[in-house]
Amino acid sequence: MLILLPPSEGKTPAVRGSAVDWPALSFPALNSYRAKVLEALGTVSAHEDALALLGVGASLKDDVERNTRLHAEPAAPAHQIYSGVLYDALGYKSLTPAQRRKADESVLVVSALWGAIRFADRVPAYRLSMGTALPDVGRLASFWKPQLSAALAEAVAGHLLVDCRSSTYAAAWAPPPAQTVSVNVFTEVNGVRKVVSHFAKHTRGELARHLVSRRGNAPQTPAQLLKATREKWDAELVDGSARKPHALNIILPN
Repeated sequence: MLILLPPSEGKTPAVRGSAVDWPALSFPALNSYRAKVLEALGTVSAHEDALALLGVGASLKDDVERNTRLHAEPAAPAHQIYSGVLYDALGYKSLTPAQRRKADESVLVVSALWGAIRFADRVPAYRLSMGTALPDVGRLASFWKPQLSAALAEAVAGHLLVDCRSSTYAAAWAPPPAQTVSVNVFTEVNGVRKVVSHFAKHTRGELARHLVSRRGNAPQTPAQLLKATREKWDAELVDGSARKPHALNIILPN
């Protein structure tokens, strides 16, 4: 089983430590593409209109300025850098050592800057969304799609993929549908379902935590994933097709 997560928009910078060790990152075949994105990001972030070009507000000025020196910024494991609703719900720090090892092995984060990384990969905090377009790179989801398809093919072969990404990050890579289950979260009132964006992030984080902390073997099929999910939530499975992944729908109480 592999759990696909988006990064968090907010990140917690490392206070001290060495800069990113590029050869040590997972999926080193992506390094030349990572370098291209990082260079373009640094150029845009140094521009006088950087905030507008990156689509962020004035409160993120320091984050954007940090983008200009990412080669030298302290790096830390991705599970420390990424913060926010989903990652708070996952609660990596409160996992046992064995559960942390399972998370390190099971989680893949699809990133606008790094393409894809694992939890133990050491990276600096940065500010960049997958929906951004950069000079000489273009829109990042389109840039990464062929690169991730090639680089991740071997890593995901034979695994059940639990896709907890948002639509913005799902656009950067479409894994094989037959082995993929996208996770949706709804509330239901009088038989009418509504998508809940904030609680979807929280619930996906809780699901990731449940899957790496529960006893027993990891789910290997969509049906086994449904059974594991029903240990905590009301859920249903919608079968996929040759082009469309399966869907795990979690229904939260109103």
